Amino acid sequence: MGDRKPNAIYDEFQREAVPHMDELHHYALRITGSNDDAKDLLQETYLKAYRFWDKYEKGTNVRAWLYRIMKNTYINMYRKEAKEPDMVDFDEIKEFYHGMLDDSAEGNDSHDEMFDKMFDDDVSKALASLPEDFRTVVLLCDIEGMSYEEIAEFVNVPVGTVRSRLHRGRKLLYSLLFDYAKKRGFLVQD
Repeated sequence: MGDRKPNAIYDEFQREAVPHMDELHHYALRITGSNDDAKDLLQETYLKAYRFWDKYEKGTNVRAWLYRIMKNTYINMYRKEAKEPDMVDFDEIKEFYHGMLDDSAEGNDSHDEMFDKMFDDDVSKALASLPEDFRTVVLLCDIEGMSYEEIAEFVNVPVGTVRSRLHRGRKLLYSLLFDYAKKRGFLVQD
């Protein structure tokens, strides 16, 4: 890690990278659909980030750099799992698992509680059905509040592509959720 002393590197990493851990955990939870998988993905992301901290260019957007590491790690983990035979699909056991949860147990994470209350199954299914490129930019922009520039750096595409994907993703969501919104009184006119 260059000429820097190990303690200085550790302190710098703590100061610059660790403050984004909660935000990255929320994103990991959204893309994995499982708290355990999200924790694994977050841990792997931070291990790689620390290991390659000397590759991080000071003065650039550390948050986008961490998101890119997470995205690449997730893709690699997904590819590895896809090659493994006899894997149990999370969606197949999801309903059983949720039925087993104790209704009185409450999570400590207000962000997750807000997300769960804000989106019911129809909205979550609509988001999940979007093509990955569109889903990623919609989640990062509309749920995580990232700027177009941060998203562009994260997904490694021009800002114009982010805007296009966001527009198309929102348009797809609109068509998927039109009847849902109408039934719930969100639409004033057709």
